[in-house]
Amino acid sequence: MDNSKNYTSVLMGASCSLALVFALPLTASAQDQSSGEDSSRRLESVVVTANKRAQDINDVGLSIAAVSGNVLEDRQLSDLSDIATLVPGLVVTPSTTNTPIITLRGVGFNESSLGVYPATSIYIDEAPLPFPAMSAHTAYDLERVEVLKGPQGVLFGQNATGGAVNFIAKRPTDEFEAGADFSFGSFSRLEANGYISGPLADGLNARLAVQSVRADEWQQSESRPGDENGKEDYFAGRFLLDYELNESARLSFNLNGWQDKSDPQAQQFIAARPKRPDAAPGVAAVIGAVPFSREEARAADWSPETEPESDRSMWQGVVRGDFDLTDVLTLTAQVSRVEFEQDQVTDGDGLALLTADLDQGIGELNSTIAEVRIANDGGSRARWVLGANYESSDTYENTLLLVLDNTSYRPDTFYLNSSGAQQAQDIETYAVFGNVDFDITGRLKAKIGARYTDTTIDANSCNYAPPNHPDAIDNGNGNNEADLFNFLGAAFGTVPFDPIGGFPDCFSLNNDGVPGEEFIDTLAEDNVSWRAGLDYDLGNTLLYANVSKGFKAGSYPTLTASSWVQLEPVVQESVMAYEAGFKSALFDGRVQWNGAAFYYDYKDKQVKGKINAFPFGPLDNLVNVDESRIVGVETDIVARLTDGLTLSAGITYLDSEVEEYSGFNVYGEVLDFSGNPIPFTPELTYSIDLDYRRTLSSGGDVFAGLNLTGQSESDSVLGAGFLELSDNDIMNGFAKSITRNYFLIDGFATLDARIGYESQDNGWRVLLWGKNITDEYYYTTVIPGSESAARFAGKPATYGVMVGFDF
Repeated sequence: MDNSKNYTSVLMGASCSLALVFALPLTASAQDQSSGEDSSRRLESVVVTANKRAQDINDVGLSIAAVSGNVLEDRQLSDLSDIATLVPGLVVTPSTTNTPIITLRGVGFNESSLGVYPATSIYIDEAPLPFPAMSAHTAYDLERVEVLKGPQGVLFGQNATGGAVNFIAKRPTDEFEAGADFSFGSFSRLEANGYISGPLADGLNARLAVQSVRADEWQQSESRPGDENGKEDYFAGRFLLDYELNESARLSFNLNGWQDKSDPQAQQFIAARPKRPDAAPGVAAVIGAVPFSREEARAADWSPETEPESDRSMWQGVVRGDFDLTDVLTLTAQVSRVEFEQDQVTDGDGLALLTADLDQGIGELNSTIAEVRIANDGGSRARWVLGANYESSDTYENTLLLVLDNTSYRPDTFYLNSSGAQQAQDIETYAVFGNVDFDITGRLKAKIGARYTDTTIDANSCNYAPPNHPDAIDNGNGNNEADLFNFLGAAFGTVPFDPIGGFPDCFSLNNDGVPGEEFIDTLAEDNVSWRAGLDYDLGNTLLYANVSKGFKAGSYPTLTASSWVQLEPVVQESVMAYEAGFKSALFDGRVQWNGAAFYYDYKDKQVKGKINAFPFGPLDNLVNVDESRIVGVETDIVARLTDGLTLSAGITYLDSEVEEYSGFNVYGEVLDFSGNPIPFTPELTYSIDLDYRRTLSSGGDVFAGLNLTGQSESDSVLGAGFLELSDNDIMNGFAKSITRNYFLIDGFATLDARIGYESQDNGWRVLLWGKNITDEYYYTTVIPGSESAARFAGKPATYGVMVGFDF
């Protein structure tokens, strides 16, 4: 079902309205001048740091979504995937390795290896969290979250081709404050948040904030009644220090981290398509006999041997100094260190079988990042910043894949039953950047900036042969995979080699077709990101136009590779972006209306694809898509309809298309993908919120709200609209699918609700909340497994109550 068709007419109306961008704000502005409405109904101004200095959001000629900490609390939003429900165009999906996939305006990277950069950079108070897994638990005790749309390569680095997300923590106060809130909800979910803030000495203020979450399992096994998965169990904390040395020098410290022992989400089995039913019909028949998962949120399955579990932790330390050299000149220096570790087990197929399960997922990420910049922020017609960056990161990932119930487990592959993969990377990046805003006239401002970046990635990859699974047929040496690759090397290799054994020998066939060598490689790249634009201030309306180019660094995969071809990196991608938009404060500040139209020219887009590898069939491979493009339009509005009623709404329309690329689809077939949409790029994403607040005569405020969030149909893999089982596939008795085009993600909409009371002095508050209150069944991605396909479903209806206190 293509739900996008139901919404296209709505969006086209929004698109046409943007054609009136330059006329309507002028008309409304004239109305504002004569408005005599009560100023208490005006919307509050929003301050952002998109240009690494504090500015009113309406003075910044960029598309920015800013979500306040109060909104996060009222709507019980606890992570980036929750925040995405309020930001049309932002899509966050899970993966089989528990690493989130982040896509903004269609720009993303659907690769789930631990040590890969996302296309949308993540920050806490401008300190980078360079890898997606690090950002899991940051959305607590926040002043706001800023989502910067479009390439942000000048000020936020080379990997921000999609944009940047900056979590802004609440700062220490110069007076004592403390508070806590407790929430209890569905699946016995108990969340506790607390903070204490105030002065420690003259000029020295501190803040400590903590969050703890515990919840029972919410998923139920399809094959084993009573077996459950999906518990939550994590703790996060943040300690901040602000120290004012004197009137011109300030230091700040941020130590934050979390530990998470939650269960990785399990999947729903929806399709069987064994790679080699011809070679292993008995194994294929077992897979084909498994019934599909029910289309219910709680339904899922996993192997009892690889029951999902995880132990992940992250900590980050940041030291920052701001030094006023003159009244308008400030030197800023910042150094951060962030470390991440994980040890987890994830099920890769939604089956109670071992077709593609990670029995081991060990990993470490370590990054040291420094930035120094000098900025002139006033005193002349020009405001500028010059700076330099340095990053040193090392990553390590070690996975163990079990495939005992895979068609690779057969006599001619020596009963291959398990496979190990490890990868280590050393990454070093240098960058220099500059940006200037110049007032051409009192109303017209020019902007120009650039960043030169030099990145070197040294990679060391080794696929190793672990000991046989206890239930596997043993060929006599205790390591069937080593036997297989020794045979392949002898049969197809062009040079002599020493036969391999188990770990630490590497089995992937090198360029001579023989096993035994580590894959050692270096990817050295440089680029110049830049942005130029104009802002025109009409008083209550800002018009802006920008042209920018951003880059995302190349990347090496961590995957089971039969040959070095699969271990080769993708090279850096680039996005040339053209954007024009407006920001209007209308009707005496009671309405904020923003809009933008944009065009992205995408070169060498990085995606996870496939390669057809003898004798196994389709295996994972990273590829660059030669050329693609994205055309989009978005608009959002916040309107104070009455003294107590506020409407917030946003909509983003994207038309994405691969313009030039031929390669393997997930079936291992070579296709021309030209004309296909980019994965995880729904045509339509939208959010509508109604918030009502009223002060009672007895004191205190009562409030209530509804939030509708949705998206239209999208593709989970390249060419999803054309991927369906053929009649021949189905007739062989092994292949089947729950829908014909099972790699399509159906459109969906969810409805959340809230009602609460806050005391007159803000001393205490109570909130009743519900998420997905219509119990909509939906799913956010479809995973192309080795022998099957499976979905990640969204949570069912959940409810809870929160009670909070401030002192």
